[in-house]
Amino acid sequence: MDWKIELIHVPVTDVDRAKEFYTTIGFNPDHDHQVSDELRFVQMTPPGSACSIAFGTGMGSGLEPGQQNSIQVVVPDADEALSHLRGLGVEASGVDEQPWGRFVTFDDPDGNTWTLQQIPDYGAQ
Repeated sequence: MDWKIELIHVPVTDVDRAKEFYTTIGFNPDHDHQVSDELRFVQMTPPGSACSIAFGTGMGSGLEPGQQNSIQVVVPDADEALSHLRGLGVEASGVDEQPWGRFVTFDDPDGNTWTLQQIPDYGAQ
């Protein structure tokens, strides 16, 4: 039996601002539905990913905006990812070199922290 993570909730204070930010950095806006005055659901997918994020109003994830800091995304090149983000005006940390990968972090407008990881080429050693 396969188990696939396909949707992660990201708590935000301003749904439209979050949608604009994630669209700007390249996420695809898959779905935006205002179910009622109390419930809006937005789903967006990073380029090349099988897992999407969701945010909106009335979703009750238990996390306050700015508390999501456990999402890690694999990228082929940390330097390229850093350059891409900074080119879009996103404040991102410089590349953090570790034996287990090269990392770049950035925050969305609500302070939710994302970590991008370039996995080492273990075959090259």
